[in-house]
Amino acid sequence: MKHIETRPFADPQVAARKLLELAAGVEPINGRIHIEKINAPFLSKNGCKGTGAEFGAGIRYAVEKGWLDLHESGTFVTLLPHGEDLLKR
Repeated sequence: MKHIETRPFADPQVAARKLLELAAGVEPINGRIHIEKINAPFLSKNGCKGTGAEFGAGIRYAVEKGWLDLHESGTFVTLLPHGEDLLKR
């Protein structure tokens, strides 16, 4: 019998909140944050150790909730006021 490790970011809401944290720690350029600035630490073996599927689900959740805006090109995100308010709590 194999024991499966629980994935901390399997819940899209948890992943989205972590992505907000990461985005808040990045200095925006022209109001936008390059996606790789949050993608790399989220996926990194030395960072959050998230998966690509968890990252995608987290981004979708954050966009649906109005926390982040994802540029149509997929290369930038913008931290929206609802996301900033969430971080202040």
